[in-house]
Amino acid sequence: MTSTIAPGGRFVTTDGTALHVRTSGPAQAETTMVLVHAWTQDLTEWDPILPLLPPDVAVLRYDHRGHGGSMPAAPGTATLAQLADDLAELIAARAPEGRLVLVGHSMGGMTLMALAERHPELVGERVDAVAFISTSCSNMDKLTLGLRGAAGRAAIRVDKRLGVTLSRYGKEYLPIPAVLARPATKWLAFGRKVRRADVRAMTAQFLRAHPGSVGGFRDSMSRHDRRAALATLKDKRSVVLVGDRDRLTPVSHAKVIAQELPEAEFVLFPGAGHELTYERSEAVAARLRKLLE
Repeated sequence: MTSTIAPGGRFVTTDGTALHVRTSGPAQAETTMVLVHAWTQDLTEWDPILPLLPPDVAVLRYDHRGHGGSMPAAPGTATLAQLADDLAELIAARAPEGRLVLVGHSMGGMTLMALAERHPELVGERVDAVAFISTSCSNMDKLTLGLRGAAGRAAIRVDKRLGVTLSRYGKEYLPIPAVLARPATKWLAFGRKVRRADVRAMTAQFLRAHPGSVGGFRDSMSRHDRRAALATLKDKRSVVLVGDRDRLTPVSHAKVIAQELPEAEFVLFPGAGHELTYERSEAVAARLRKLLE
């Protein structure tokens, strides 16, 4: 089976999974910025960033399989390696020429690392710059969610069970009322001075995600160690962004990426949590514009 483009802004991968895709900007732009979203989120997380980007740059964004408007991940395909292959196919079909700037948030950043590992020719030949936003290159199996002592150890145990539990969930959506999910979303994903609209937006994305798929991806992230893959990106302009109240990919994880990419700009946002695309939209967009210069 070959990759095909389906109607309505959808792209069908070689294994038959339809991905929801949106493009903006001039069709013949010299540079395409590819925005790769986080776990349990979708392409709408980039809505605050999109209006702040230069009008002469093409932008490609999409929903990972199992997220947003894309099809669920088929059994065995909810892995970071598969996401990297999806991205390589999508770039070949929707941005086959010109320069690329890759931007990944959380699992999106891990996808970019997997892309460098699995498709080094693509990265080496076409990518000019990379932005890693609130992400990690390893140790995702040891998250304490910012808790200490016994509470932190309990968080690690619960997190290890989460992927397996969700991957076995047989229904299309989690039957959780948004009003109950929002407090947990706020605590987990955001820092100080949270806007209610941002919490609502992220919670809506979480509730749109396919439980079995995101469970599989969480399990894949727990085994994610792509420090070596970052060597492919050492000669690219890059930036590493993180909030000092990030519970999901903490500052220590961002520092490891920065150590592997010694020429990268490292930016720490005081008071911010994991959702920098919402919490620090202007500052994130400013760094992305800088990468385009």
